[in-house]
Amino acid sequence: MVLDTILTNSDLIIISITGEKIKLKHRINRKSNNIDPNRESQKYSRLFRNFTVLTIVCSLIPLLLVGWGINIHYTKFAKSRMINSIQSRVEHHGKIIKLFLEEHSSKLKLIAFTHSKSYLREPAHLQHIFEMMNKEHSVITDIGVIDENGRHLAYIGPYDLMDKNYSQAFWFAEAMEKGIYISDMFMGFRKEPHFIIAVTRSEEGKKWILRATVNSQAFRSLVENVRIGKTGEVYLVNSDGIFQTSPRFSGNIMEKAPFRPGPYHDEATVNIFKGGNPESGFSNQITAETWLSNPQWKLVVKQDYSEAFADVNHANFATLIFLHLSALSILIVTIFITKYMISMIKKRDIEAENLNQQLMQAGKLASIGELAAGVAHEINNPLAIILTERQILLDLFGITKIDDAEFSRQLKESMDQIDVQALRCKTITHNLLRFSRRTQSMIETIDLNQFLEEVIDLMEREAKTSGIKFIPDLDTSLPPILSDPSQLQQVFLNLINNAINAHEGKPYGTISITTRGDENKKGVQITFADTGSGISQGNIEKIFDPFFTTKEVGKGTGLGLSICYTIIKKLGGNITVKSKINEGTEFELFLPFDLPAELKESMTDDDQNELSSTRIKI
Repeated sequence: MVLDTILTNSDLIIISITGEKIKLKHRINRKSNNIDPNRESQKYSRLFRNFTVLTIVCSLIPLLLVGWGINIHYTKFAKSRMINSIQSRVEHHGKIIKLFLEEHSSKLKLIAFTHSKSYLREPAHLQHIFEMMNKEHSVITDIGVIDENGRHLAYIGPYDLMDKNYSQAFWFAEAMEKGIYISDMFMGFRKEPHFIIAVTRSEEGKKWILRATVNSQAFRSLVENVRIGKTGEVYLVNSDGIFQTSPRFSGNIMEKAPFRPGPYHDEATVNIFKGGNPESGFSNQITAETWLSNPQWKLVVKQDYSEAFADVNHANFATLIFLHLSALSILIVTIFITKYMISMIKKRDIEAENLNQQLMQAGKLASIGELAAGVAHEINNPLAIILTERQILLDLFGITKIDDAEFSRQLKESMDQIDVQALRCKTITHNLLRFSRRTQSMIETIDLNQFLEEVIDLMEREAKTSGIKFIPDLDTSLPPILSDPSQLQQVFLNLINNAINAHEGKPYGTISITTRGDENKKGVQITFADTGSGISQGNIEKIFDPFFTTKEVGKGTGLGLSICYTIIKKLGGNITVKSKINEGTEFELFLPFDLPAELKESMTDDDQNELSSTRIKI
């Protein structure tokens, strides 16, 4: 017997068995049998996208281009006017602060040059001047007369500063040199932020200073007297980047600003910054800036961009809402129509593919069955000859006198072994014929626990050589079942062999076999659990497919579990599997106590009457 198998890229199978001249030809399209779900999904997505894009190009784009063009033109015009308004506002506010400082500097200069040092050093006179300066608004915190050596000649205010000497203070030298000086914010002897206005006068060849401290709260109220909503802040920062007032979000007075103030310039500027202030939580900000000349302080007004342009944005929203509602209605109708079309196309494709898969599977199984039947018949013929020749040898041995007793014993054992192995081959071919449905099954009443114990005894020796131990847990109250013992033996042996092979590379392991009766389902649950290498999640869905195997090439056909699945289903049961990598695999079988209805319907009346007897042929 010669067996030739040719597998090409298109899975062309040609089987030629000389003797009975059985020829099997079957072509399987691998591409159609293994459809990539991702590729199918991409195909329908691409089709949906093409329909949608075509509709958008023809209808939505012209509508949106006109609407957006009008909106962009209006937005640009409105924002330009808003920026000019913000710039004018910060310029106006900078002039107010500048006038405030110039006014109080002029008042202090007028007092110094219209009153003598001897007059101002009198506390009553200085108190009267202090009250007059704060008559309308409490702007001046204190006032003092200081001689050329930095000592107080007179002081009116809430602090005890008469004994303080200012000769080493930074502002003292500036005031003596410039004649009039407005300082930056500093701590001084008060230990709190403040700034002073100092005027220097020379009298009888000696200089003296009239110094006034500006009320920080009053000055801050003046600086922040800009209506900038919930997100805005106004502050002053000097040329060194030190805050002269406390910003609302970005720092405190006399702290270093997180940005460089830049060079001094006369014009007010407006900038829009992306990213905003992390502490304020605003994403984009609009900033208006202008410089004061004396002192060189920068006035900064910040506001959240969305709040500053809230009115413009509201107008944009009102303009665009009708445009986008119109576009949305067109898009929704397009999507619904396109989805319906794609769903109909997909439904037709699925129906066609299901029919194709069924044809492919039927053809594949038919080819396998024909192959199995042909091989079994071809092997049965030489087996019959071998058994006949064995019997002839035994007959000759019986009538021939042989003096060597040891030779006679060995010959007898060899003949017996030939008989055992020939019968084993016959059983294998019988199973092949059963798989191809060319032979009859034998149904009988089975004590499942005793049957499993026999299978365990049969496999125990092989398991021990691999360091594997059986752990049976059999339900003693289990009633007998009606089934095919030869087919069940094939299933049980296959599952145990797979469990033993799963321990390859491990020094030891266990195979647990459990039976439990289920009165609700009227059947028995049989569990085979091993501690082997396990099955990956990607393979666990394929293990019952024909020809699928995880074994190396030449070590597995991929038919074992497929045949097991077919047998259990034919007997009215079910088989499921659970597995974890490196932890083990568990196969759970369910077998009914009685034959399934469809199997009984295929039996003759005589067969059904003999179900209670020892064996029934179906």
